[in-house]
Amino acid sequence: MSFPRQLARTRRFTLGLPRAATIAADGRRVAYLRTATGEDPVTSLWEVILHDDGTAAEELVVDAGTLAVDDEALPDAERARRERAREQAAGITSYAADRALGLYAFALGGVLFTHDRDSGTTVAHPAAGPVFDPRPSPDGRRVAYLSGDGLHILELPGGPTQPGITRPLLVEEQVSWGRAEFVAAEEMGRTRGYWWAPDGERLAVTRVDESEVASWHIADPAAPWTAPREHRYPAAGGTDADVRLAVVSLQDGRRVDVAWDREQLPYLTRVAWDTDPGGADRLILQVQRRDQATVEVRRADPVSGRTEVLCTLTDDAWVELVNGSPSWSGAALVTVEDLDAHGEVGSRALVVDGRPVTPPGIQVRSIVGVDEDGVYVTVSSDDPTVIHLHRWDGQGLTALTGPEPAIVGATVASGVRIVTTSTLDQARPQVRVHWTTTDGEATHDLEVVTQLPSVTARPRMLELGERGLRAALLLPTDDDGTSRLPVLLDPYGGPHAQRVVASHGAFVTPQWIADQGFAVLVVDGRGSPGRGPRWERAVHGDLATVPLADQRDAVMAAADLEPRLDLARVGIRGWSFGGYLAALAALRAPDLFRAAIAGAPVTDWRLYDTHYTERYLGTPAAAPEAYEVSSLVDADAGLGPAAPWTGEQTPELLLIHGLADDNVVAAHALRLSSALLTDGRRHRFLPLSGVTHMTPQDVVAERLLELQVRFLRQVLGGPVPAS
Repeated sequence: MSFPRQLARTRRFTLGLPRAATIAADGRRVAYLRTATGEDPVTSLWEVILHDDGTAAEELVVDAGTLAVDDEALPDAERARRERAREQAAGITSYAADRALGLYAFALGGVLFTHDRDSGTTVAHPAAGPVFDPRPSPDGRRVAYLSGDGLHILELPGGPTQPGITRPLLVEEQVSWGRAEFVAAEEMGRTRGYWWAPDGERLAVTRVDESEVASWHIADPAAPWTAPREHRYPAAGGTDADVRLAVVSLQDGRRVDVAWDREQLPYLTRVAWDTDPGGADRLILQVQRRDQATVEVRRADPVSGRTEVLCTLTDDAWVELVNGSPSWSGAALVTVEDLDAHGEVGSRALVVDGRPVTPPGIQVRSIVGVDEDGVYVTVSSDDPTVIHLHRWDGQGLTALTGPEPAIVGATVASGVRIVTTSTLDQARPQVRVHWTTTDGEATHDLEVVTQLPSVTARPRMLELGERGLRAALLLPTDDDGTSRLPVLLDPYGGPHAQRVVASHGAFVTPQWIADQGFAVLVVDGRGSPGRGPRWERAVHGDLATVPLADQRDAVMAAADLEPRLDLARVGIRGWSFGGYLAALAALRAPDLFRAAIAGAPVTDWRLYDTHYTERYLGTPAAAPEAYEVSSLVDADAGLGPAAPWTGEQTPELLLIHGLADDNVVAAHALRLSSALLTDGRRHRFLPLSGVTHMTPQDVVAERLLELQVRFLRQVLGGPVPAS
C-alpha cells in the first residue's frame, strides 16, 4: 500500500488510538473510544477495569458495528460538531455517562441510544427527532438531548433497560437551546451548550439567537439541482449570535436567567458546575469582551441568577483562553494567566486564588484535571516542542512525566491518570493508565492498534536564526549527501498551533515528501504557542509580515547549516493558515518562492469569523490598516499589496479549496483567483466538490497528496549533482 493511501485510510494514523477517556467517580473504571483496527473507521465504546491487586482488564462495551443504524444519516448539528472537532471517524464518535459510568448515552445516525453497564443492555429510545449530544444526568435517572433547536429530556421510569419517555424541556421558535454557537465551537474550545448540575435536578443551558447573524449559503456547483445550505456565519466586524445562559429546574420547569453585563462581555467562553466543600452545587462561568482584552470569571447563584465577579483578567492585546481554566480546587479558584513580569517573553502561569504558583519560564498549556492530590497541568519550559504533565499539590510543582522529549496529554480525576505520550523515536503513541492500589501505584498500557507508518520520520530538530526559530529539517531517506535539493517549506505558521513538536507522527508526511527528492523544512514562527505571551502577541495587528519574515529567515538560516539546500528552487505548501501563508509567500516574496500550494487559504480576513480574526486584527472598521496589510485581496476583491511578478520572479501558485467548506468558505480562493486573473497573474485552481475544510474523504486525501508532489516536481525539479 502506498503511503498516501495508508495516510488517508488510517485518517492520518489516528484510527486505533484510545481517546475521549472518562473516569468513574470511584476511580475503578475508565471509559474510552477506539476503533477495532488502525484502518477501521467505526469507533466503539470500551472500558478498562482497574483492580486493587494492580491488574486491569479491557472490555468492549458497545460495538457500534452491531447496531443496525445508518451512520451517514446524521443531523446537521452532528455534522457541524464533527467538522468543528475535526472528527474523521464514524460510529460512536462522542458519548457521555453518569458519574458512576453505569449509564452511557450516545447518538448514532440521529438515533438515541443508552447502554446500561450492569445488565449489558443497549436500548434505542423514542425521541423528538434526530438526536444530537445526549448526556445522562449525574445520577443516571434521566438523559438530556438536543433535537432540532430544542432541549429535551428522556425519563427512564422503567429503568435503564426499557425504552424511556421523552418530553420537551426548552423549545422556542427561531432560537436554539443547548447548542454551542459557531465561534464557541470553532474558536473558543467550548463545544457544548448545556451542563447538568451535580444534583441531577437542574441544567445550565445556553440560549442562542442567530437571527441577526449574516446568512451565508454553501452551494454544491456539482449538483445545481440541490438547494444551497444556509449557514449563519459571523464574519469579522459583523453581528455575533446573542448568547444567554439560564438554569432550568427539571422538577417544575422554572427557568432562571443568569445575569451579567452581556453588552460589555458578550462572549460566554466557559461554563462548569461542581460541588463546593460545604456540599452545595456551584456554577461558574467565564465571559469575555468582544475585543478579547478583558475576561471575567463569575460565580452564579443558580436560584436567583445573580453573579459575582471572582477575578478579572486583562491584556493590552488579548486574554488567552486556556483549556481547563477556570477550575476549582476545593475552595480555591484556579486559573491560567499570562504574566509579562516573568522574564523576557513572559510566562503562562497557574494561578491559585490570585497567586501565581508556577515558577518563571513555565508555560502552562492546559489544566487537565483536579483531584484531592492537586491540580494537574501540561507545561512547556525552555523547549516549546516538548510538553509534559505536572502536578501542583499546594507545596510546589512536580513533574509526572519526562524529562525525555515528548508530547504528553492527559485526563485526571478520582486518583486516576490516563496519559498519552508521543515521542520522536516511537511510531505509536503510548496510552498508560495510572491508579492507586493497596500496594501503591499501578499502571496499565491500553491497547493501541494504530497502523505503523510505512515511512520512518528522521527529523533534524533545529533552532534557526537570531530568534531561535524551532524547526525540523527532513532529507530523503536514501540521501547520499552529494546532491543539491529543492526546498519545500511545510508550515502552519500562524497563531494558536504548532507543527514542530517532539512526536514522530508530526513528521511522517513531511518525510514522505522529502523521500520524493526534497529537503522539507517545517518551522514554527512567532505567534505559535509554547514560547510565552510576548512571542504569541508578535502577530497582533498584522498576520502577514511577521509570519512570512520568520519563514523566510528560517530557510536562509537552514541553508547556512545545510549548504545543499538549493535557494533557487524553494517552494511552500500549507492548509488553512498555512495555505494563506503559502499564497502570501508567492505574492509578496516572489524573489525566493518559486512554487506555492495554498490549500483552503484565508485570503480576505474580512470574510473570516469574528472571534479568531478580531483577536489579532480588531474589527475592519476600527483597524482597516490591519486588514489591508494582512489580506491578499482588498475590500473590492482586487489584488492586495504584492510584489510584481516579472521575468524570473513568477512563482507557480496552486490554489486548492473544498467547495463545501463552511469554516474558510470557498469564496476566499475564488476571490483571489479572480483578482490574480484580472491582474494577469498565472495560477492554477483546483476546486474540490463536496469537500469540507478537513478533507475527510479517503480518495480525495490520497490523490491530493500525490497531486501536490507532482506539481512540486514539475516546478522545482528533483535532486541535482552538487557540482
